[in-house]
Amino acid sequence: MSLRINNTAPDFTAETTQGSINFHEWIGDGWAVLCSHPKDFTPVCTTELGTLAGLQGEFEKRNCKILGISVDPVTNHEKWSKDIEASHGHAVNYPLIGDPELKIVKQYDMLPGDAGDTSEGRTPADNATARSVFVIGPDKKIKATITYPMSTGRNFDEILRLVDSCQLTAQKKVATPANWKQGDDVIILPSVSDEDARATYPDGWQQPLPYIRVVPQPK
Repeated sequence: MSLRINNTAPDFTAETTQGSINFHEWIGDGWAVLCSHPKDFTPVCTTELGTLAGLQGEFEKRNCKILGISVDPVTNHEKWSKDIEASHGHAVNYPLIGDPELKIVKQYDMLPGDAGDTSEGRTPADNATARSVFVIGPDKKIKATITYPMSTGRNFDEILRLVDSCQLTAQKKVATPANWKQGDDVIILPSVSDEDARATYPDGWQQPLPYIRVVPQPK
C-alpha cells in the first residue's frame, strides 16, 4: 500500500527494545517520528542513531517521540546500542522495533510485498529502501515523509525543523517558506480568507505578490 501525506499511519503492535508497544497508543496525544534504517552494525546507520540519541531532548521539547525500526531482531538492536553509545557518547533511550518478519516495513511501503517474510540472509542493500522518516501528528496522520539513500546520513537538525514547521502549520494555520527556521517570518495559508487573517493579524501583512501574505511567526 502506498502511503501519502494525510493518510492515517498504519497501526501495529511490535516488540521493541523497551517492550511491546501498540503504535497509536504509544503516540498518545503527541507527535512521533518513525525512523527506519536498513541494518544494524553498519557505519552510516550507527552515526545516525547516535546523533538522534543526542537530540532526543530536543524532540521531547516538541512533545515528539522517537521510534526506530529495522528488520533486525530486538536482540541485535540491544547489542548494537552498546556500540552506538560507545562511539557517540549517547545512550539510545528511545525504543527500536525489531521487524524480522518484514511486516511493518511492508505496511509502510518501505519494502515491496514480494520481499519475503524473513530478514535472514538479507544484506543492507536488500533493505536499502527501508531508510525513511515519517512525521506523524496527534491525529495519527502522516504529516511528512522523506526517504534517503544508504550513502547519505540524515540531517536531524533538518528533521527537527520539519517537525517545527508541521507543528506550526497545525497550530497556527501558517506555512513556512524556503530555508525557514524558528523565529523567521511565515506565510498565511491560502485557505485562510483575508477576513479571517485580519482577525488574527490586525496589523496586516506584507504582500509581495497577490497570493503571498507574509507575517511574523506567531507566538
